[in-house]
Amino acid sequence: MLQAISSSVSLPGSATKRVRPAPLGRKGVVVALGVIGLWAALLTFLLAFYQPDWTTPWPYLLVLLQTHLYTGLFITAHDAMHGVVSSNQRLNNALGTLAAGLFAYNWFPRMLPKHHAHHRHVATEEDPDFHDGQHAGFLPWFARFAWNYVTWWQIVLMAATYNVLKLYFPQANVIAFWMIPAVLATLQLFFFGTYLPHRGSHAPDNAHKSRSQFRHHAWAFVSCYFFGYHYEHHDQPYLPWWRLWRAKETA
Repeated sequence: MLQAISSSVSLPGSATKRVRPAPLGRKGVVVALGVIGLWAALLTFLLAFYQPDWTTPWPYLLVLLQTHLYTGLFITAHDAMHGVVSSNQRLNNALGTLAAGLFAYNWFPRMLPKHHAHHRHVATEEDPDFHDGQHAGFLPWFARFAWNYVTWWQIVLMAATYNVLKLYFPQANVIAFWMIPAVLATLQLFFFGTYLPHRGSHAPDNAHKSRSQFRHHAWAFVSCYFFGYHYEHHDQPYLPWWRLWRAKETA
């Protein structure tokens, strides 16, 4: 649908600049399939072939890498919610549904209206991602966030899948590389993509009630696929994650 190119335009009455959109082409699909493929390939290796030695740092690093790829699954689904995986709506939604489902059986059609409600009603009582940002601590806010998004059938499906996987793969590997990264990625997404950007008070002229981390592209990618640049995302939701850094460059 849309992708960013390097030129930008100034926004009247705004301190930011917007990156001009251009046809997305096939790049969004390639990126989405790359993230999904890397997640699946690494998980297959970790479950079927890897014998971790927990006295070394390598298994822990692989847990973090798999967590990062889990986060990538959700970010891919998120891009699909904004129609920036493919200009073909069926393909866009199919990849979004696949990516969301692989991440703990999230259901794309259920998440879609909630996420757009977040964009339309950011930091209000109608925002499903918000919880009294000026006063709420991390844990109460996360509890409300989980209550809004996690369903009982997801828990049932995760439990059933766990019991099937442990029949074929070492139980410790299933817990360490399939289950724990999903939990860590959920915390990562909430912390960097909701809590830090929206907590506290915002200036009256901050239309998106959002803030951004300082410009540091390497950390922005590692922490949450550039979604620490959160004001820029709310301001330019047509940018896929892999072009969001350019909005920060022009801010």
